[in-house]
Amino acid sequence: MTADPADDTRTRILRAALDLFAEHGYQRTSLRQIGERLRLTKTAILYHFPAKEHLLAALIEPLLADLERLLDAAQGQPTDQARWTVLEGWVDVMLAHRRPLGMLFHDIALVGRGDTYHRLMVIAMRANDLIAGPDAGRRERVRAVQAVAACSDPIVFFTDVSDEVLRADMLDGVRRLLTTAATDAADPPNADAAGAAVRPAAAPLAPASRPDAAPGGGTAARRRRPGRPPALGREQVEAARRMHEAGTHSVDAIATALGVSRATVYRHLTAP
Repeated sequence: MTADPADDTRTRILRAALDLFAEHGYQRTSLRQIGERLRLTKTAILYHFPAKEHLLAALIEPLLADLERLLDAAQGQPTDQARWTVLEGWVDVMLAHRRPLGMLFHDIALVGRGDTYHRLMVIAMRANDLIAGPDAGRRERVRAVQAVAACSDPIVFFTDVSDEVLRADMLDGVRRLLTTAATDAADPPNADAAGAAVRPAAAPLAPASRPDAAPGGGTAARRRRPGRPPALGREQVEAARRMHEAGTHSVDAIATALGVSRATVYRHLTAP
């Protein structure tokens, strides 16, 4: 089957436009320059694209269409499956459209032209809802927005990193974000009588130095309630950091070894 010459010309125009927009920016590229690169008249370009804005819309269309198909596929799935369908698919779509994304990054104000902005906002809101899940609270919705950014922004900042490596890094980062959020929700900080968050108490003293220690090393009748200690002592913090820096233990393994929650380990690893 022979390709339609009009379609071929349209494809050539879009390819040249994308090259020039990437090199010089949308605002500084004229239809005349696009025509000169293709040895076409400005009139020939206007036949296919009545205005330069139509070129921009046509270049962004495949990206928007792929995102809409992704969200349609995730709609109706169980919450956790839908969340990861969107996140992994979002990264793949972004990587498949790296060049148009780079163009938009340099001329981000162009997204506000025509219906493109409103369509993009609808896509973003649908993605946020699927990632946050039904009946999500403020924190879950904030994390959803952060997750979408984590699956988008690195594309335009790490142009020298291969798709495979960047994909792995982006998905690892968003998993850490959402895993930490889930851990924090399951292990919230202590609160005072007024409901304000307060720092956990210091780790318990060694048996010989505790105020309630009985002579000879025994303990008094009053004991701390069983369960995970709310914080780590200095030596435990140093041990946790050594294990983490050496790369020999995951955060889960460190938490298990020290008998604390993952959130407690993360809090001490990130503290100055």
